Amino acid sequence: MERNLLFPQVGGFVHGGDYNPDQWLDRPDILKEDIRMMKKAGINSATLGVFSWSVYEPEEGVFHFDWLQEIMDNLYEEGIYTVLATPSGARPAWLDEKYPEAMRVDRNGVRNHHNGRHNHCMSSPVYREKTALLDRKLAERFGKHPGLILWHISNEFGGECYCPLCAARFQEYLAEKYDHDIDKLNHAWWTTFWSHRYSDFKQIEPPFTNGEHSIMGLNLDWKRFTTYNMNDFMKSEIAVLKKITPGVPVTTNFMKLYDGLDYRVMAKELDVISWDSYPKFHNDGESLYDTFGEAAFDHAVMRSMKKDKPFMLMESTPDLVNWHPYNKLKRPGIHLLSCLHAIACGSDTVQYFQWRKGRGSFEQFHGAVVDHLGTDDTRVFQEVSRVGSVLKQIGPAAGSVVKAEAALLFDWDNRWAIADMPGLANESKNYEKTCMDTYKEFLKLGVELDVISSGDNFADYKVLVAPMLYLVKKGMGDKLKSFVENGGQLLATYLTGYVDEDLLCYLGGFPGDGLTELFGVVREEIDTLYKTDRNQVCFIDGTCAQVNDYAEILRVKDAKVLASYQEDFYQGTPAVTNKQYGKGCAYYVGARIGQEAMQNLYINMLHAAGMEQKSLPVGVEFHVRSREGNQYQFYLNVTEEEAVISGVKGMDLVSGKTVNDTLVLPAYTAAVVEI
Repeated sequence: MERNLLFPQVGGFVHGGDYNPDQWLDRPDILKEDIRMMKKAGINSATLGVFSWSVYEPEEGVFHFDWLQEIMDNLYEEGIYTVLATPSGARPAWLDEKYPEAMRVDRNGVRNHHNGRHNHCMSSPVYREKTALLDRKLAERFGKHPGLILWHISNEFGGECYCPLCAARFQEYLAEKYDHDIDKLNHAWWTTFWSHRYSDFKQIEPPFTNGEHSIMGLNLDWKRFTTYNMNDFMKSEIAVLKKITPGVPVTTNFMKLYDGLDYRVMAKELDVISWDSYPKFHNDGESLYDTFGEAAFDHAVMRSMKKDKPFMLMESTPDLVNWHPYNKLKRPGIHLLSCLHAIACGSDTVQYFQWRKGRGSFEQFHGAVVDHLGTDDTRVFQEVSRVGSVLKQIGPAAGSVVKAEAALLFDWDNRWAIADMPGLANESKNYEKTCMDTYKEFLKLGVELDVISSGDNFADYKVLVAPMLYLVKKGMGDKLKSFVENGGQLLATYLTGYVDEDLLCYLGGFPGDGLTELFGVVREEIDTLYKTDRNQVCFIDGTCAQVNDYAEILRVKDAKVLASYQEDFYQGTPAVTNKQYGKGCAYYVGARIGQEAMQNLYINMLHAAGMEQKSLPVGVEFHVRSREGNQYQFYLNVTEEEAVISGVKGMDLVSGKTVNDTLVLPAYTAAVVEI
């Protein structure tokens, strides 16, 4: 049966990471030793050239590629494939000296000096020209190299630019969006308020620190424009490579829930999704199980952008990073567990930043497979080697995918709108945390959630959860109605459907866009609670839950009341409802209540949808990857205690043993059961 591998040349899971041989060109002994140790560690891929521009082109128009040719040849001879990056994430000093327009302008209107990385202006014609030239030369020289399996576009795109070029492009973007009709923009942004109307698109500036940032529509459109502009720059790089090497896939590495760019827009241009995962393992604020749960949510966000294929864990660390508030070592066993966790959530790669620690500069103490000690007998090297061995053992699972029947709605537009909303309490909005907490509750039930956008197809799912869906685009109401009418189970919460895509409030009652009909309730007011405020909701079965942060006062139209408030002037009014709508059911939770009460609602929805939940010991995660005819069940014990799971049958690919009903997992271990 066809396995649909991301990289058929490799033949299974990819194990590798960022390799910077250009830092060691004066040490051929080290370069030779690197390849020996890579083979020992089970490394089959190396990412090259991420920050190599100044070595490729030490002065304008003078290109040096022979060193890269030799490195790629030597790697390929030993069965190690290359992910080749375009180096546009960090420019050489000569370029900034000659072409200062390539440097960004900050929110204060000040041009940056040459510094750091990700400091390029996305609109700069000369920077696009220089990038395209170098990309073309790389593609012409290495596009047919037998070791090349993937183009890696730039690195961790991010930031924004307020220069005159970007300001003018922003004006053009707005003119196109609003049909060159300034009155349409004025209406969408509600600029009559405070007499902020525009008479020409050329009057509009980006939201400078000392400029206009009191118009919510402007702020949101600037965020959208920044994504558009960055995506357009990325597309310009991709176009060069695709013209010369159409058969080589492309990716770029995303960064967790990065706030500055809507990754779902950029994902459409990529052949495969990849991202960089650096959880804060062993921190003081949460359990290790919670840390893994948040990482699972992040993996699900990335996986859900292209559900028909695995994603790539492009960067991780085998031990520690150098930029967390506290840079804690991974404890023994956690590295293998975190790698199998990424695989369980849908990745077909485990890759690191970095292979070997550099001697100097900003990342000299960032974790790596090979320490400054330079030997292969360290604890970290041995744990990485163990990962290499296990990835071969579970190789049959490569190419399989996660197929979730439930989903959570998470929109970048919505998170931007909530963060910028002048209301509620800034410190307790917590949209991202609320979504993660919801995901974790389903994880405890052994139920996988995709994390999707409002623009995705809901028909693939039986259960849909939409926390704090403040921004509801016009037409979304009909889409949700159709989902429920056709048998779907839907749950929405407080703050749903207040504004449209222009951030204009819906009239006629919240939730807007027809959702009052779907849920059978109308929100009259929303109360923001201090930490010292106390209220409860009690359900009709007698159970009660604490209310925190937010409580909506609801008017019930034709919904069933499941729970009511117990305190304050709205005592006795409805807090949680549901309504049968067609073949399905729509739940509305008007207050932020404890997760135990929420889990009971989720269980009811899963039962109504005919979906099974799994009985798991506390601290055990369960994920499933499958393809037609094969299923791979991942059990991960994220605790210090032995875990026993019953009802498991099949072959554990990690241990090589057959499991017949009872699976025993020691602390910090995982099993991959093929059935």
